[in-house]
Amino acid sequence: MTETIAVAITGASGAQYALRLLQCLVEADLSVALMLSPPAQVVIGMETDISLPGRSAEIQRFLIDHYRARAGQIRVYGHQEWTAPLASGSGVPRAIVVCPCSMGSLAAIACGASDNLIERAADVVLKEHRKLILVPRETPYSTIHLENMLKLARMGTVILDANPGFYQRPASLDELVDFVVARILDHLEVPHRLAVRWGSTDRNIDRDP
Repeated sequence: MTETIAVAITGASGAQYALRLLQCLVEADLSVALMLSPPAQVVIGMETDISLPGRSAEIQRFLIDHYRARAGQIRVYGHQEWTAPLASGSGVPRAIVVCPCSMGSLAAIACGASDNLIERAADVVLKEHRKLILVPRETPYSTIHLENMLKLARMGTVILDANPGFYQRPASLDELVDFVVARILDHLEVPHRLAVRWGSTDRNIDRDP
C-alpha cells in the first residue's frame, strides 16, 4: 500500500513552497491527503498563476490533472469535512506538513482548538505520536509566536522555518523554494535531488525545465 502524507496549506504567504512540495510528493509516488484553508485558496491565486476552483472535488480533479498524478493519488478534503480519515486516530497518516503555516493556525494547533480539519488532523498526529512538520512564514516573530513554537517543539513537532540558505548560490526564485522543500522532504525521509547539500561537490540536481 502506498504511504500517505498529509499536506495542509494555510493563508500565510509562501504558497509556492506548498505547491512544489505537492509536486515532489506526487513524483515520489506517495499518496497525498490535501487540506486547504479558505485564505490559502486566496493566497494561491495572489502568489501564483494557479486559480483553483471553489469546491474540494473540483480542486482535486484540477490538481490531479495539473501534476499528472495517478487516479486517487491526491485526495482533497474540505475545511469542515469531519468525516475525513484525518480526523481520527484510526486514519492517521505517516506525517502531516502544514506549509505554509500561519501564526493563527500555529496558535490553534498549540492549544488543541480543533475548530477545523487542519487543526483536528494536527491534533490527531500529535496524540498518535506521528510526525508533525510546521513551516511558519512570518517575520518578525512576536513573543506569543515563539512561545507557541516552543510549546509545540517540546511535543516533538518539527518547526521548519521557510528560511532558504544561500551557500548554494541560488540563481532563481525556484532554487530558493527548492531549498526549503528539500529540507521538508528530508524530514519526511523522501529521497530527492532538489538542492546541493552542504560540503557536497555534486551539483547534479533535479530542476524542472
